[in-house]
Parts: sequence; C-alpha cells; structure tokens
Amino acid sequence: MNNDYMKEAYQLAQKAFKKKEVPIGAIVVNNNKIIGKGYNSVERNKDCTKHAEIIAIQQAQKKLKNWRLNNCTLYVTLHPCLMCIGAIIQSRISHVVYAVESNYLTDSEKEYIDLLLKTHNVDIQKGSMGEENKKILGTFFKKKRIQSS
Repeated sequence: MNNDYMKEAYQLAQKAFKKKEVPIGAIVVNNNKIIGKGYNSVERNKDCTKHAEIIAIQQAQKKLKNWRLNNCTLYVTLHPCLMCIGAIIQSRISHVVYAVESNYLTDSEKEYIDLLLKTHNVDIQKGSMGEENKKILGTFFKKKRIQSS
C-alpha cells in the first residue's frame, strides 16, 4: 500500500468537490505507475455510471490497450459501490485500497460484496487518509442539505 497514491486519489476527490460532484477520487496503479485516474462526474455528464472508479478503470484499459487489468491496484477514497465492484471484478483488478468505509451499504450488502470479492480473488483493504476523506464527504453532503432546504 502506498500513501502517495491515496493522496493523489484525494486530490482528485477535491477536484470533484470543486465541481460540485460527490468528492470521490480513484487511481489505478500498475508496476508502481499510475495508469488511470478518475473523479466523480455524474452531474456534469448526466450519466450515473461516471463514478471515479469506472473512469479510472477505463483510462487504465486504454493505457494498457487491454480490458484486463491483472495485477493492478485501485486506490479509491470511498469503499466502492456495487456497480464499481462489478467493474473491478470484470476488469480483473487484483487489489483495492479504500480510505473510507461506506455508510450507505447495509450489512447484507457488505457481506455480499465481500463474498463477490473473495470469490473473484480481489484483495480489498482499508488504507490511509480516512479522516480527510470523511471530512470532505461530510462537508459536501452538509452543503447539499443546506442548499436543498
């Protein structure tokens, strides 16, 4: 696990925040090189699939000219949702490091995701920068609640 990669993912989350997107950033690393970067752009693109992880995976696939991302690591600022877990599995990413546990998943959903990852030999672990990422997510959603009231 490399803290510099999580810092890079956090910087991408900050970009998303400035663009009024949910502040999540993701990096795909292969052989100690960043080959894909992404941050949420759902609102800007009016596309529910434009999550940070999906964008980073797509960039990495283009860079490697291969849809298989064997032996790659995904660093992401928030535990991936079920859609992104599917993309991680399908792209053959072998390792995921996240900063913040998701609080929108139920216990049964978390168990299902853990089972999927284990079945497909994807190692997932909590990494660094949890507090920074919790703070930016909290600030974002607090602003959203204020704007909608």
